Amino acid sequence: MSEPNSISDTNIKFIVPIKLSDKSMRLSDEVKNELKSIGMMDEKGKLKLKGVSPKMLKRMKMESVDCPVLQREISFIPCYVCKNFHSRITGQVYCRGEPL
Repeated sequence: MSEPNSISDTNIKFIVPIKLSDKSMRLSDEVKNELKSIGMMDEKGKLKLKGVSPKMLKRMKMESVDCPVLQREISFIPCYVCKNFHSRITGQVYCRGEPL
């Protein structure tokens, strides 16, 4: 994690590097229920993120971040749908860092 340096949006508190792994991280039941409630996962458990290609979704499942808000490592999918997520640029996540 690092502090933002030359970002035009002053609401960004953290720049978090994205880590790659060999296997996909499992989503917790809490995250799955939240994704279902906002319409980003169907009842069978298949993700359907708008504007994300199947190839990119497969890659996103293999990524994780050290969340500065939750203070632990999480899969990139919950980070992507978090209210603090601002953008993802060149292997980094721009996070607002507000309490959840």
